Amino acid sequence: MTEPHGPLQGVRVVACSTAQAGTVPYMLMADLGAEVIKIEVPEVGDNSRGSTVLPGLPSTYFETNNRGVKSLSLNLKTAEGRGILRKLVATADIFGQNFRPGAAEKNGFGYEELRKVNARLVYMSVSGYGPKGPHANLPGTDSMAQALGGIAEAYSTPGQPLKTGIVSVADETCAILAFGGALAALTYARSTGIGQKVDCSLLGGQIRLMGWTLTTAMWRDRNPVTGQARVTGTPQRPGLSASFNDRDGKPLVFQLNGARKWRDAMTALGFHQALEEAGFGDLGVIIGSDEKRATLLHMLDELFATGPRDDWVARLRAADIVAAPINTLLEASNDPDVLANGYVTEVEYPEYGKTLKVHGSPWHFSETPARPGIAPKLGAHNADILAGLGYTPAQIDDLRERKII
Repeated sequence: MTEPHGPLQGVRVVACSTAQAGTVPYMLMADLGAEVIKIEVPEVGDNSRGSTVLPGLPSTYFETNNRGVKSLSLNLKTAEGRGILRKLVATADIFGQNFRPGAAEKNGFGYEELRKVNARLVYMSVSGYGPKGPHANLPGTDSMAQALGGIAEAYSTPGQPLKTGIVSVADETCAILAFGGALAALTYARSTGIGQKVDCSLLGGQIRLMGWTLTTAMWRDRNPVTGQARVTGTPQRPGLSASFNDRDGKPLVFQLNGARKWRDAMTALGFHQALEEAGFGDLGVIIGSDEKRATLLHMLDELFATGPRDDWVARLRAADIVAAPINTLLEASNDPDVLANGYVTEVEYPEYGKTLKVHGSPWHFSETPARPGIAPKLGAHNADILAGLGYTPAQIDDLRERKII
């Protein structure tokens, strides 16, 4: 018996999407068993096929964002190409695109046109700024959304300019929200027979990612205190999340709430007596006092610099305090919990004669496990997909010769 592959078996997705936020939602669906048909320009393909190609390996960018999908090359500038797309859409559950607002309509595959073909269709649109607003028609990128959405402040250092990060958090956040939005709309479509258009944007995803910290900033009407520590709560129930370097400069973080946890943590570290003598036996004294906050952090800097990170983290965890080393990307990829849960896994690439580390699945399904695949060659599934739509081998050859596919 073949092992079940994901809970989305039987779901068909057609995606005219490129880049990251526009492809990752459907890659995640492919991991979970959906049939995802990626539409690409004949002979050219998705431009990201050429992004970050390491020697003797495929593109890290394209593989990460398009694994497990099928590739159909299709010239949508021709009437025949658009006709094939409409035939595909008639069989699909979800359609995805990430063009600028208005571009899909101009090119013949806007929502109003495709809903006539399939009334149950879930139509996913991913944009930079959202469908409304003064900049709706501008192109969007990850760095643009990071810049506008506030995340730069989350990791900022007081006195230094805000800057965006190297990891595509805006793209990925938007992609995960698009994934959820599409499946929510699909649930509705399957129960009512009514499809709909779902809009997600890079900017909207970043605003959601700011969570309760944004709510607090809006209600207080001032920006949060940034730097090595996040101080929360009240003098009666103070909270602290802070990072420090050990004697070798390796960083760690711990987070706690309440007077008892503060005492437990500092006792486990061997710091409590020194802190109590300095007036910090009660963490609540730093709430509302920038001076005391700075003094405490300076003391902790010096104390943590007397020993190794692994020891500090182990002591804190033994006292039931949340603590962790601050990993680099490579350290994260080798973290024992990451590996034990399969969040990073390995996939065979027969063409390259290698087994390579890749993202695993962030979900565990007890009955229908996810299965990561590899990305397709351009047009690899042309014949199979078109045959499924009723085209004969001779007709498929003709379409190829005329560069429709």
